[in-house]
Amino acid sequence: MTHDAAAIETLFALPFSDLIYRAQTVHRRHFDPNAVQLSTLVSIKTGGCSEDCGYCSQSARHHTAVESQPLMKLDEVVTAARAAKARGATRFCMGAAWRGPKDKDLEPVSEMIRAVKALDMETCATLGLLGDGQAEQLAEAGLDYYNHNLDTSPQYYANVVHTHGYQDRLDTLRQARAAGIKLCCGGIMGMGESRRDRAQFIAELAALDPPPESVPINLLVHIPGTPLSDQPALDPIEFVRTIAVARIVLPTSYVRLSAGRQQMPDHLQALCFLAGANSIFYGERLLTTPNPGSDADRALFEKLGLKPLGPAAEAAQRAAKTA
Repeated sequence: MTHDAAAIETLFALPFSDLIYRAQTVHRRHFDPNAVQLSTLVSIKTGGCSEDCGYCSQSARHHTAVESQPLMKLDEVVTAARAAKARGATRFCMGAAWRGPKDKDLEPVSEMIRAVKALDMETCATLGLLGDGQAEQLAEAGLDYYNHNLDTSPQYYANVVHTHGYQDRLDTLRQARAAGIKLCCGGIMGMGESRRDRAQFIAELAALDPPPESVPINLLVHIPGTPLSDQPALDPIEFVRTIAVARIVLPTSYVRLSAGRQQMPDHLQALCFLAGANSIFYGERLLTTPNPGSDADRALFEKLGLKPLGPAAEAAQRAAKTA
């Protein structure tokens, strides 16, 4: 594993077949190459966010089709979690469009975490920046993962977000880790960043101690009304290269093929799995953007000979990696 951005950029430049071979070699050393972890993501509080993240449809500063909605009721969340489990998801991720949660918000969210845990599912939350003591409260409720993405490199970050800084994100990750919560942390490709930025972004993930257990790699969804909606599409092979480099540099992390799958044909997703992706967001919708339906994913898995990673197998793999 390297934290050196220049060395990581050298990986990006390898001949494609050599890069995929290296990624597959690393992948097979640490994971079942034909198993994919399934997570379902639900927006428990949609729209009206005060932040100006340039890719996000939920910012109150952008003119998008998303309307602000209040926090979901507990029974609605439990119903969604049960449905996700019935479809095969092992992790249920709850996202709220906040700069960060107010203390009054944490009790109802904690109730959701406890209720989902009672279904024997892993829990993940993405609630924005965390204040003092909030990570501990979430940990006490039983939260397994906290998602807070770095998005891109420190150098490119100011082109994407202006209302909070890179260090703010690192501070939230540090607080979650200190509270004993595992990290889900990745970024978005295709926001106009360079290959060097992608290399530096992966270096930042690798420098976290320990690196995130879960690394979502998103492809920008061009949402009308957001500042980044007119960015040119990222070359698909460059996206596959990013997956492969992330797998090599972060050998024990689950690399999640995340937002943007709806616009990926089957052969592109197949290349991403070949490059070391071994997790997906599973279900018809992410926070506000469409996602391939469960039937489509099952059909793709059947064509590729992939199988969902069940809870027992996932626990065994985690135990093996920490042994």
